[in-house]
Amino acid sequence: MIEPIDEMPPGTLGLQARGKLTKADYRDVLEPALHKALDAGELRLLFVLADFEGLEPGAWIEDVKTGLDAFFRHHSSWKRFALVTDIDWVARSTRMFAWLIPGQTSIVDLDHLEDAKAWVSG
Repeated sequence: MIEPIDEMPPGTLGLQARGKLTKADYRDVLEPALHKALDAGELRLLFVLADFEGLEPGAWIEDVKTGLDAFFRHHSSWKRFALVTDIDWVARSTRMFAWLIPGQTSIVDLDHLEDAKAWVSG
């Protein structure tokens, strides 16, 4: 499940994911939220990943599609991306490929959520 985080600084987008992610999560929540922020000209995204159980088979395709679209069509709109998670393999993988993510990237533990909110808005 992906859902918006209501209490975010102005000009930022906050999303929280947990459990097993579905194609509908991407299509109905993530993609519209990303496109709204990207169409406004700037993306400052905080993504909280907790209790992650993986992706359903149809979600893999949506994950790739969403990522490529946001990356290639809106590359210059990415300003800051903060990943907040205690899932070690996700944090390590993101750090390894952070150089591919446009803009600035920060990866922090769940204990530092408020710091990540402040950073992503800067």
